[in-house]
Amino acid sequence: MKVLLINGSPKKAGCTFTALNEVAKSLNEEGIETEIFQVGAKPIAGCIGCGSCRKTGKCVFNDVVNECMPKAKEADAIIVGSPVHYASASGAITSFMDRLFYSSGGALQYKLGAVVASARRAGTTATLDQLTKHFTISNMPVISSCYWNMVHGNTPEEVCKDLEGMQIMKTLGKNMAWMLKCIEAGKKAGVQMPVREDKIFTNFIR
Repeated sequence: MKVLLINGSPKKAGCTFTALNEVAKSLNEEGIETEIFQVGAKPIAGCIGCGSCRKTGKCVFNDVVNECMPKAKEADAIIVGSPVHYASASGAITSFMDRLFYSSGGALQYKLGAVVASARRAGTTATLDQLTKHFTISNMPVISSCYWNMVHGNTPEEVCKDLEGMQIMKTLGKNMAWMLKCIEAGKKAGVQMPVREDKIFTNFIR
C-alpha cells in the first residue's frame, strides 16, 4: 500500500513539508509506503475547461500535473498539504488540484484522502474546507485526526514546537494506515467496492 503526499508549498523543505513528513513517518511506522511530491515554485496554469483531457487522458498543459497523475492513480491514498495564503490555500495548489481532479477521469475515486494546512496564525480551516471539497466530490473517503489537520509556525523549527500540531499529523498517519488496512482486509474477505452509477446532471435554470 502506498500514500502520495502532495506538497503544495513553493518551499521544498518548509513548514508544509515538515507537517507532511511527520504524517509520512507515522505511515511508514505502520508499514505503509509513502512519497512526497513537490509541486514546486514554477507557475501553474488554472484549468480552462477545454475538455482535452477527456480525449487524451492528460491535461493540455504539460507540467507537474501530468507528472503527478500517474503517481496519484497508483497510490491508495492522497494527502495534500498547503500553506495558508491570504486565508485560503495557495494559488499553486488550487490550480494543481483543479486540473489533477478534472483530468483524472474519475480514476481517483474511492482512494482515501486528507488535507493538511500550515499557517503562521490563521486561515487554516478555510484552507482545509477548500481543498477537502476535491475529495468529497470524487467519492473519496476523507480521513480525520484528533483535531483539524493543521500546524502553526513561521519556520520548520517553530512547527516542530507545535506539539499538538505534530501529534495531529502523527495521528492522521495512524488513522489513514488503519483505514487502508481495513479496506485491504475487506477486499480479502470479499467485500465489493461500490458500483458507480452514471452521473445525473441537473441544471436549475431551464
